[in-house]
Amino acid sequence: MADQAGSSSHLRVTVGSPRAQASAVSGAAAAATCTINRITINRFSECEWVTIHVDVVKVINGEPVVEGTADFNVKHQMTLKTNSANWSEKFTVSKATTTGQGKGVAVGVAARSAAGTGTSVSFPQGHTLDSAATGSVAYKTTIAPKKILAKAKTTYSYTFTKPGYSPGGVSYGSAVYRCDNYYGSSRTNRSGCAIPEVPTGVSMVGLARIDEGIRKLRSRGGHYGDPNGGKPLHWMINKTQENTNRTAVCPRTAPADMRRAGRTSCDEYPFASTKEGGTHLPAGQREITWVKVQENKSQGGRITAWRGQMHVMDGDPFYVIA
Repeated sequence: MADQAGSSSHLRVTVGSPRAQASAVSGAAAAATCTINRITINRFSECEWVTIHVDVVKVINGEPVVEGTADFNVKHQMTLKTNSANWSEKFTVSKATTTGQGKGVAVGVAARSAAGTGTSVSFPQGHTLDSAATGSVAYKTTIAPKKILAKAKTTYSYTFTKPGYSPGGVSYGSAVYRCDNYYGSSRTNRSGCAIPEVPTGVSMVGLARIDEGIRKLRSRGGHYGDPNGGKPLHWMINKTQENTNRTAVCPRTAPADMRRAGRTSCDEYPFASTKEGGTHLPAGQREITWVKVQENKSQGGRITAWRGQMHVMDGDPFYVIA
């Protein structure tokens, strides 16, 4: 919050504190819905709805006197893209409820991002809060192939003015997002952005032995990665640690009965490519299943396709549907 409390006439501004609220498992389609004084998020969208209060203050005989007020809200709807690092956001500034000198307060809106993302705001700057107004923010990001940008968020800044009064201001932030071009190449740009704290889900349904192994583990109390009340797993991009995790739980050769059945490939759960892989969890929270080589390859293809679509990067939470 910023105001001019030392001035004889000034605008004093406060903002509600939005709290984040995420869905348990998120897909790419549905837009986040809005709730007052909350940031509601899923993997690719955010709705932020904040309340702002303006006091029009005059200092008389050394004492601040509130001559009027203006109360309004701002609703943001941000939608990221799975196939582009350029996206847009719409926001609405409501008509203010005013008292006394709260009429005629004007507002200017700015927005800035970080980590290589530029912003451009479209809004009738200097608009008075006596009526509603809409605006938008355009985002543009350039990412080289194989790169993952740092996490960033948008900071919204408001400046309030009224003739005869010193300006006041306030700012707040959006949910955190992250852009990447991890699967891109010199020929194909595969950049996109996501809200990384929101878990997504990858399905093992239809991979008979792998699916069966995970369900058996869960029937014994293994809950990591279970979308039905379990703790999420976290993806890991670290080939050395991935190999260490795999060798820690997978024997070099399959048992004789598995070899006779053609199931010579060791499938570990949690996956070796997760923070929870290897022996990081107690034995009761992990499992290995011997499967045919083709089934393991099919699983790898599914995971790669899911990661590319949902922009799952190092440290991102996720669940496994089985």
